[in-house]
Amino acid sequence: MPFPASAVGAALRSFGKTVSVRDILAYAAGLGAAEAAFLDDDQTGGLRGLPFLCVSLEWPCIVSTRNALSGALSPHDARRGVHAFQDSTFHRPIRPGDRLITVGRLVSARRVRSGVLTVSKLVTKDAVNGEPVTTSWSGSVYRDVALDGEDTTIETPPAMPAEVSAALPPDARTVSIPIATHMPHVYSECADIWNPIHTERAVALAAGLPDIILHGTATWALAGLTLLRRCADNDVGRLKRITGRFTGLVIPGETITVRFARSDGGFVRFEVLTAAGQPAISDGAAWLTNEA
Repeated sequence: MPFPASAVGAALRSFGKTVSVRDILAYAAGLGAAEAAFLDDDQTGGLRGLPFLCVSLEWPCIVSTRNALSGALSPHDARRGVHAFQDSTFHRPIRPGDRLITVGRLVSARRVRSGVLTVSKLVTKDAVNGEPVTTSWSGSVYRDVALDGEDTTIETPPAMPAEVSAALPPDARTVSIPIATHMPHVYSECADIWNPIHTERAVALAAGLPDIILHGTATWALAGLTLLRRCADNDVGRLKRITGRFTGLVIPGETITVRFARSDGGFVRFEVLTAAGQPAISDGAAWLTNEA
């Protein structure tokens, strides 16, 4: 069944949560973020969550897209959606005890070579005062699915500098990160983001994948964690925005490489390469300030 362009504008299910110390520590541990800044809940100034924790709060909204399309898109075609990009802006750090609510809306559906690219805007707000905590733009491609209607877009992410798509310089810094065979299982539980293609090999093979694969958001977060470590002294408050396109598969048991370089535009450009040297994340960019 084709993807209905008329679905653009549909609200996704909202999701509320009171963030606990356990939530913050588990997410950090799931990424192997063992530094005191990420795991010590008795640190001076108090514990702050890794910015990438936002994807755990957004996941129920993303899953609810299937409900928004119920009756218009077959269950088979709904499962053909794969995460294509993540662009998140962080307005303030997440802290234990925060009462947060995440709301979302489908804001775009258009034809691309591989199927239909959809974009959802997701805003996580303080449930007490309504102030924004995170704003994310999440793209998904429904592979080999047609679009019913005209390309439709009612809102777009912030503009991206042209330099983001340029090749990194030869002297870009590199960091290698081994991906343990069990990391997708740990990340699934610690981030509370479960899809069987990441943990059940039989399901992954049936879906045409070569093996279970690491979550795109985990690869994205590992790149961001690398930048926090190397460019921001582990200060989560200094990362204001991070974006990247998911362009390749990361197979557990392999080693990925994060390459990054500072841009003249005041941000850090990065990419993530697979063990074979192929791009897993392309067009990566992160904006970090000197102070939180």
